[in-house]
Amino acid sequence: MNILLLLVPLSVLLLAVAVWAFAWAVRRGQFDDLDTPAIDILADDRAPTPPAAEHADAD
Repeated sequence: MNILLLLVPLSVLLLAVAVWAFAWAVRRGQFDDLDTPAIDILADDRAPTPPAAEHADAD
């Protein structure tokens, strides 16, 4: 039963830290654009550059 004297304040402290971290992330704009990062993975990369002639002077 004495362990509750430690665990209850500890859980309240952890809850306060989690609420603070969420509020900090919202203020910093972490949740402003949730769709673009998911769509970026589907976008094609830029066209690859043609390989340089490696052995053109070898002849």
